[in-house]
Amino acid sequence: MLDDPLSHTYAAGKKDGTTILKLVGPLTLSTIFGFQNEFRSQKPQVMIVDLSESPYMDSAGLGLLMNYYVSAENNGRKLLLAGANHRIVAMLEMTKVHTVLKTFPTVEEAEASL
Repeated sequence: MLDDPLSHTYAAGKKDGTTILKLVGPLTLSTIFGFQNEFRSQKPQVMIVDLSESPYMDSAGLGLLMNYYVSAENNGRKLLLAGANHRIVAMLEMTKVHTVLKTFPTVEEAEASL
């Protein structure tokens, strides 16, 4: 599982200015190198990261999301997380990041919050 590759797709959300990034695979130090610059260059008004097919995230993956969040907030944009499994949610709670990053059970619920 930890050596699985990370793939991703972007899709337009239901509201203008919303992009949904679906991650498939773990978001870890070994998988973010080919992805992080592209991710950072995406600047929609709202980015929803769909983690429903991401089994695991390590501190590097969390750092990537937090850096994106800070940049988005500083520029009037939003980052929302959706579909995180119990393992990722536990990490967000353990690191207290859940108080900063808004998480939703599904992409649909994240979109409905806008």
